[in-house]
Formats: sequence, structure tokens, C-alpha cells
Amino acid sequence: MQKDMDTLGLLKKLVSIPSFSREEGPACDFLEGWMEEAGLGEVHRIGNNLWVESSPADDRPVILLNAHIDTVRPASGYTRDPFCATEEDGRLYGLGTNDDGGSLAALIQVYALLKDTPQPYRLILSATAEEEVSGRGGLDLLLPEIGRVDFGIIGEPTGMRMAVAEKGLMVLDCVSCGKSGHAARNEGVNAIYEALGPIDWFRNHVFDRVNDFLGPVKMTVTQIDAGTQHNVVPDRCTFVVDVRPNGMYTNPELLALIKDSVDCEVKERSTRIGSSSLPMDHPAVVRGLSLGLEPFGSPTTSNQAVCPFPTLKIGPGESSRSHSADEYIVLDEISEGVRILTELLNGLEI
Repeated sequence: MQKDMDTLGLLKKLVSIPSFSREEGPACDFLEGWMEEAGLGEVHRIGNNLWVESSPADDRPVILLNAHIDTVRPASGYTRDPFCATEEDGRLYGLGTNDDGGSLAALIQVYALLKDTPQPYRLILSATAEEEVSGRGGLDLLLPEIGRVDFGIIGEPTGMRMAVAEKGLMVLDCVSCGKSGHAARNEGVNAIYEALGPIDWFRNHVFDRVNDFLGPVKMTVTQIDAGTQHNVVPDRCTFVVDVRPNGMYTNPELLALIKDSVDCEVKERSTRIGSSSLPMDHPAVVRGLSLGLEPFGSPTTSNQAVCPFPTLKIGPGESSRSHSADEYIVLDEISEGVRILTELLNGLEI
């Protein structure tokens, strides 16, 4: 077991290598070599995604550990070099330390501790790209390569709380049509007025199924555009709707209900960023509750959205630090995360 791996050194080095979404190549190259030298097993790669497996495929269920290696670009307001990892007062500062370096370091250690011990499951550790942009070159690309997965731990900074539900995302482009005419005369059909009914529906409609942690589906009209000049009745009004599914509907199901309910054209940009919900009687949740872990619903999307199997989002750090200037992780949070995740997974029957 690799108890003495220098994951702090790894994290510091990764901070020094810019790894913006879709530009993760150099960081992935370094991590690949580090994982090989650390003795984690044969390192597989597709694109800028890496994975190792605790054993060859067999009849046992499979648990996937996942963290992402990409970062956003530095926020304005940094007072430190975002690419120079610095320790101060028990904190490690640097871009990506909290999101998602802390989880990556913790999951590597958990994998190393468990991979050679008798477990009722096979374990796969993955480090993936393009999470921050919900890109198709990240976990989406890796999953077909590894085959069956029965349960996943998605490492994200949750303060070691269990995100048993996560909101999804759909963006809808809507169009209401009218007929142009001169504004000074009683002619034409005003497309803006035609859009008022659908917009009011999006504002006020409440879907029946409510998630205990995420609440109802949330729909918000966020953009609107119509008209060419002040004296022409507009014949076309476009508006954009941000929809946040709540784990109680699939995205296609929700889209069909919306299209049946509004009198306007509705076109989805994508339905792939789904919501997720893990039952409270799932063995991982039951184990987590016995360890005193708090369940909650996460409003932010993650790699959970592209997993077609049950997942639990959990990891060291705090979401409030993500994407902020002078990002940091508390070093004790990582060691505590390793302890909790090891207790959560050791001997877990799924």
C-alpha cells in the first residue's frame, strides 16, 4: 500500500502546470508519469483522461473514483501567483487546489490504501478533463473504455458532506412568432405579446415532483430579444430559458412536458447534463450516515451529470472557494477526507 506517496508534492506540481479546460495535455502528461512511478498499476489513457484498475475484470461490482484535472482560468483579483503553490498557516494556495486538486489527492491516497486489500468490489481511479466546460472529451470519453460501473464517487469540494442529489441543466431557445406591421396603425400581430403567455408559464409553473433536497424544478427566463425599430410591430420574439432539473425527471421527460405546455417553438441546446438523485437507502449513503456525514442537494453541476450509474459527490474543500481569487485548500481537509472516504468505502457492499 502506498501510504507515503507525496500527493502534496503532486498537488504543488499540478498547480504550476496550467490546465485550463481543453488544454490539459501537459498536466495529464505529468500526472501519467507520476502515477506510473507511484506504483498505482498500469496507467491507461484516452485523450487527456487517465485511469488505473485495482484488478482485472471479474464478477464483482465496480466502484469508480473520479476527480478532474482541468481548471477554470484565474479570477480577477488574485493577490498571489495562481500557478505558484504556496503553503501558509496550514493552507495550500494556488489555482485548482480546492477545485479539484484536493479531491484528486485524496482519491489517489484512498485508491492506494484499498487497491491491494480484499474488497467486495473492483476499484477504478480516474482523473479526467473538461469537467469545467461539461465537455465531451472528459469523463464522457472515458466511460465507454472502462465498461461496467456500478457506483461512483465524484470528488468535488463539498466539505465532506454527501451530495445525494445534484441539479441538472437544460438551456432552451424559444421563439414566439407574430406578423409585422406599422406601430401607428392597428395592424400586425405583436410577437412580444405572443411571448407573454409562455414566459408567464415558465415563471409560475410548478412541476408535481419535488426533491427533498433540491426542491422543485427551477425555470428562469434569462434573455429576450425582439424588434428592429420603434415603429415596426415585431414579428419574432426569441427568449432563452434556464431549466434546472431536480432529479425527479429525466431531461427528455421534462422537455416533452414543457413542449406540450407552451404555445411557442422550443428547441433544446442539449439534454445531456442530467440531474441525479441517490436513494437514502443506498448502501453508501447508509454507511455515510453512520459515520455522521451530512446529506445535501447540490445546486452546481459536476461529472455526476454524465454518469449513467448511481453516484455520490463528496470531497475535501469548500465549493465557495472554487473559481475565486486566491483559491486554497486546507491541508488537514485532505487528510481528513482520506480518512472518511476510506471508512466509507472499505468493505462496502453495493
